[in-house]
Amino acid sequence: MSKKQILFNDPVYGFITVPDSFIHQIINHPYFLRLQRIRQLGLTSLVYPGALHTRFQHAMGTMHLAMMAIETLRTKEVEITAEEERGVLIAVLLHDIGHGPYSHALENSLVHGISHEDISVLFLEKLNKEFNGELSVALKIFSDTYKKKFLHQLVSSQLDMDRLDYLNRDSFFTGVSEGVISSERIIKMLNVVKDELVVEAKGIYSIENFIIARRIMYWQVYLHKTVLSAEYLLVNILKRAKEIANQKSKENSHDLFCTPALKEFLYNQYDKKAFAKTPELLNTFADLDDNDVFASVKVWANHSDFTLSTLCKNLVDRKLYKAVIQTDKFADDLVNDLKKKVKEKYKLSDLEADYFVFSHDVTNDAYRPDKIRINILSKDGKIADITEASDQAYIAALQKTVKKYFLCYPKELV
Repeated sequence: MSKKQILFNDPVYGFITVPDSFIHQIINHPYFLRLQRIRQLGLTSLVYPGALHTRFQHAMGTMHLAMMAIETLRTKEVEITAEEERGVLIAVLLHDIGHGPYSHALENSLVHGISHEDISVLFLEKLNKEFNGELSVALKIFSDTYKKKFLHQLVSSQLDMDRLDYLNRDSFFTGVSEGVISSERIIKMLNVVKDELVVEAKGIYSIENFIIARRIMYWQVYLHKTVLSAEYLLVNILKRAKEIANQKSKENSHDLFCTPALKEFLYNQYDKKAFAKTPELLNTFADLDDNDVFASVKVWANHSDFTLSTLCKNLVDRKLYKAVIQTDKFADDLVNDLKKKVKEKYKLSDLEADYFVFSHDVTNDAYRPDKIRINILSKDGKIADITEASDQAYIAALQKTVKKYFLCYPKELV
């Protein structure tokens, strides 16, 4: 009897094949299924209404691209065993499993001093124990301790399957066509030289487009001023809620509605040491998703605390901060003047005014050659960084980190 083929119908690639029954078990595990309840782009849908896709969809897409990449490398006589293939596919499938609610927007709001990559490792280790060591190779590849370094580059580098998927997927769901890249052509041009992932010279124009597309998507989508406005509004909501939760002596600290999982992280400060000391904390984190946060925000919109209720109403009703973005830092006099106005208008304290008027900076790194480089393999066998191999001067210029500043304040102030 032939094995039943397991397929997922993906809007970006069409049918995605699940390679074996064990990986299907991983996909059906509650830890992974949770990613269906976490949006890939947080609150970006408040700007681009179609951006409702999930971390689950993205993870499935990265696995699909990794399968393509392995197939391509094998045709070029790069040795990848069946065990290594499974390790790569599991590592790339679970690369984002440590994300909390609303992905990057709340990464430092619910936990502290521990990144989503760190939490991903904890999930991988826990699953490895549950499945009697079946994820050992995946763990080594994910952590870059495996003997073949190029396998880790497929999972995490400046030209990994993660980036090749999210640029096309985010472009598809936002409708921002400038982010579309030739991911299939890039994959077909991959090769390995001296244990390093390289791109054959024929793919150089696709790589140039990849770097430009990444830069455009950051300014037009990920760091769009209104997206920043929405995300910082949610960050401030969680910050205020935590502040109220920790006011043990005040009455309103006891009536803060929370789901059980959210309450654990709202009323406590958990860091990397806490996760190591309390293993069961990971299961509580696994119960957290976007629904916990937004359900609480809807209830907090009627809370007795003016600052919390106003911020929550603004998010629910999409009354976002006015956001201004520029290349120079905003003058302190301007920021202080806006804070003075908001204090007078709403009868706020200095601390409360900071929730309504604030300025921060954002950076855009289209390409970082100081990290794992994108190497181009020329026809004569020489290898050069993309910034050296490209004849386009602007590609070299894109390695520069660009910093901008944004200012947020209530629209009704001006």
